Amino acid sequence: MKPRVAVFKFASCDGCQLQFLNAEDELLKLAAAVDVAFFPEARSRMVPGPYDIAFVEGSITTPDDARRIVRIREESRYLVTIGACATAGGIQSLRNWADVEQYRRIVYPSPEFISTLSTSTPISEHVRVDFEIWGCPVDRHQLLAVLRSLLSRAEPVLPAYSVCMECKRKGNVCVVVARGEPCLGPVTRTGCGALCPSFNRGCYGCFGPANDRNMESFARMMADCGVTGQDAMRRLRGINGYVSPWRETADAFAAKK
Repeated sequence: MKPRVAVFKFASCDGCQLQFLNAEDELLKLAAAVDVAFFPEARSRMVPGPYDIAFVEGSITTPDDARRIVRIREESRYLVTIGACATAGGIQSLRNWADVEQYRRIVYPSPEFISTLSTSTPISEHVRVDFEIWGCPVDRHQLLAVLRSLLSRAEPVLPAYSVCMECKRKGNVCVVVARGEPCLGPVTRTGCGALCPSFNRGCYGCFGPANDRNMESFARMMADCGVTGQDAMRRLRGINGYVSPWRETADAFAAKK
């Protein structure tokens, strides 16, 4: 029997799920190797669990989300979170520093019918996660590499060093050194191929914190570029802004004003 794979969605834009479908050359091999038992984005046939591997996109933003992810965890041998929303809470985690009740009253004509949580949180705050794939969106090659590893009963390994390493390998001129432009590359993990610096703009951190980060040095670099206080806070409090240690560093920036 083929291993059963499922792909689930929570609060997200669907971009990370689409990376499966963007793997055009590998799709036929993938379909031959696994049984895609549950994937509403790609097919209408929905097979109930249990599943060998469950990929989860999106953050937890409603009481129903919180209950549903527990059921998915119970039905899955491996649970892999994909993308910034699932691993860090996503851009919607900006609500975590705001008054959600005020938003609900302003945006919706009948706010009493809206059931929501006051926070947007990553999957790992609710259930055990076996592996995380970062990015907004995730890189399809990393996605397939993790799937191949799990099918082979091997521990997945993805690079977690900073974007600066990727820039050096590509021969990019450092935008901080050459142009004095603030860049999150020193504290952001690789995976995007140093896309933004390759086009002469600073990294904005779509792949989340790197393992070799140095937040104190990063804060000094930002100050040297003239970025402090609320401006520095906003640069970290974005796509992956709710995840530690970016959250703590951004809060420290905000406190200095």
